[in-house]
Amino acid sequence: MRTLQREHPLPWRFCTLPVCASTERNLDDWLQAGAHPPLLVLAQHQRFGQGQQGRIWHAPRGGVWFSAALPWPADQRSSASLALAATLGLALELEGLGLSPQIKWPNDLLLSGRKVAGILPRLRWRGQRVRFAQLGVGFNVLNRVPLGGINLDSRLAPRRLRLEHWAARMVRALEWTAAVAKQPELVRRQVEKRLWRPESIEHMGHLWQVAGLTITGGLRLQRGAEVTVLHRHF
Repeated sequence: MRTLQREHPLPWRFCTLPVCASTERNLDDWLQAGAHPPLLVLAQHQRFGQGQQGRIWHAPRGGVWFSAALPWPADQRSSASLALAATLGLALELEGLGLSPQIKWPNDLLLSGRKVAGILPRLRWRGQRVRFAQLGVGFNVLNRVPLGGINLDSRLAPRRLRLEHWAARMVRALEWTAAVAKQPELVRRQVEKRLWRPESIEHMGHLWQVAGLTITGGLRLQRGAEVTVLHRHF
């Protein structure tokens, strides 16, 4: 899978902060001031991190917290799912260390069934065409985690973990994400291999089994002969 790296690295511009309210807000300000992707804002600590559906979450020191804007195909119909491509890129970095992450649809990364990273993916539009992709990423490395979470320190000890090292790995994951943007079937197949499959999922008052993914990133559920597809729009 590593053979899919871009021939030339993207010309990233970085902003690193010891603390901020939200890397998403800082990135939005940077873009509104006229900056163009690829951009990355990295913070050691976020006081008001932005999660799904506008939820606020605390991002303490010891994790890797960043927001990035990267190029993406203008025609969404022929591109991969941004959420799945980015989560897959992160998963590959962990697999390179001998870990076995799973991808929880649509945008979480698990180790031993517990959340180690989450992604907030968004496409930025101009009319009917995509301008660029935007990602907010939280990765538990050395930080304390809430119930249901896990950090890398607990899985890689006694190895020494440096946040600078993991920030560099996250940039490499973003490079990989951009490299496979026009390969939706490859992304679907590779995510399916790593897909977290619980015993059942409740949907519309019934229990369903996870059957796989669609090429657009939808989650296929099956109940007997009945099949339905869940979509998540960010």
